[in-house]
Amino acid sequence: MFRRILVLLITLSLVVFSGCASKDSVTAPQKLKPIKIGVLPIEDNLPFYVAEADKMFSKDGLDVTLVPFASAQERDAALQAGQIDGEVADLIAVALLKKGGTDVKVASIGLGADPKEGRFAILSSPGSKIKTAADLKNASVAISDNTIIEYVMDQLLKQADVPIKDVKKISVPKIPVRMQMLSNGQIQAAVLPDPMATLAEKQGAYVVMDDTKQEINLTQTVILFRQETIKNNKEAVRKVVNVYGKAGKALTDDASKYRALLIDKAKIPEPIKNTYKAPTFSPLELPKEEDVNRVMNWMVEKKLLDKAYSFKELVDNSLL
Repeated sequence: MFRRILVLLITLSLVVFSGCASKDSVTAPQKLKPIKIGVLPIEDNLPFYVAEADKMFSKDGLDVTLVPFASAQERDAALQAGQIDGEVADLIAVALLKKGGTDVKVASIGLGADPKEGRFAILSSPGSKIKTAADLKNASVAISDNTIIEYVMDQLLKQADVPIKDVKKISVPKIPVRMQMLSNGQIQAAVLPDPMATLAEKQGAYVVMDDTKQEINLTQTVILFRQETIKNNKEAVRKVVNVYGKAGKALTDDASKYRALLIDKAKIPEPIKNTYKAPTFSPLELPKEEDVNRVMNWMVEKKLLDKAYSFKELVDNSLL
């Protein structure tokens, strides 16, 4: 009798132990895999640098490496090769990556949820008589072909009812060269993003049109990731996006604290480094479907795409 009771107790204890072990193995959190983010020296990436400086990544259990690049072409090539997992870019870059065979998805807007964030402007050269959108008719405007720069110009002209065909587009891909040509009067007008637009204005250029003054949101950057990374490391991706949002809020709430970081990482030019206004970052949100569709339709018109990608093909709404 005693032996039967002993065997029963041992059996029960093994069942309980096995059940606990099974439960622990189910609830044990998975280790997050490292994430590599490609970054350019632009203000859109500032939240990543703030997060790095304030150790926000490690506090959330993340292993994030920021990989600097000198150009968008180099950064996108690294993403295509799987050398980085994500980046901040524009919707044109997202569609071109997808067209090129790299499946990527947008997780959130980076900079530009509010139309007043992330300025692009059409400026005329110092001393020019071009002061209004109508004055751009028959004028030569320096742009970068098939990029967000050309998209912004076309949309601004459309808003002002100026026929795009009446403006002479001159391709000058490098922003510093474009700005220098504008300042020297070698070109009548140019499209520039901040901080170069602010610098050109300080040097005497005139702001003809400014996308932050428009009622519709023309320019946004987005946080995007390789679909393979989302599939295999989704929780880490979600945490990275969340940290970007927290760091953006910290920067917006106390810009002076991160002034040195802004000047260094966003390469603010010396003549405006003490006066240039730090960007503000809205709470994270997905891009609006109409904004995505507007960009896709423009790309089809430009023959950059055979067919527009749908909102669902480009955006993952499960990462916020």
